[in-house]
Amino acid sequence: MSDGTLKAAQAALAAEHAAVYGYGVAGGRVAAGRRAEATAAHHAHRARRDALVRTVRGLGGEPVAADPAYALPFAVPGPAAAVRLAAVLEDRVADVYSDLVRAAEGPLRREAADALREAAVRAVRWRGSGVPFPGLAERAADGSLKDGAGEKDETTGADAKIGSDADARTGTTH
Repeated sequence: MSDGTLKAAQAALAAEHAAVYGYGVAGGRVAAGRRAEATAAHHAHRARRDALVRTVRGLGGEPVAADPAYALPFAVPGPAAAVRLAAVLEDRVADVYSDLVRAAEGPLRREAADALREAAVRAVRWRGSGVPFPGLAERAADGSLKDGAGEKDETTGADAKIGSDADARTGTTH
């Protein structure tokens, strides 16, 4: 496997770390009727994260560690914002898995494609609608992301960790 495969696997791992954190926030704020869905998504991302740790080691890398906290892309004061956060998390995960699909071969490519599909399906369930090509960031005419959630993070390839409730010094959210 190439260095590009390792880099893409590390980016997917970083995105899974962020998704696990994000679902910890979203799961605590979604309406009771959707809490089981958030819990299932949280468990799915934990399982993918753990698998990616093994994958990165198998590729000869040292798995990227989770940050102690992540800045959210926007404030999450209640159920509606929690649902929106869950959809954004899934979009971001799908984005990095599309990079891993391009970089990997064989079984790892298949696993990445499965993860991309699962994230796209969860995003549709949270948002209520889909996007034409999950995992490919849709851009406005000026090149910015259409959802306005932020800029690309050079480290993970995912949207940067920014938000109105983020502490700029530490990246903490609360």
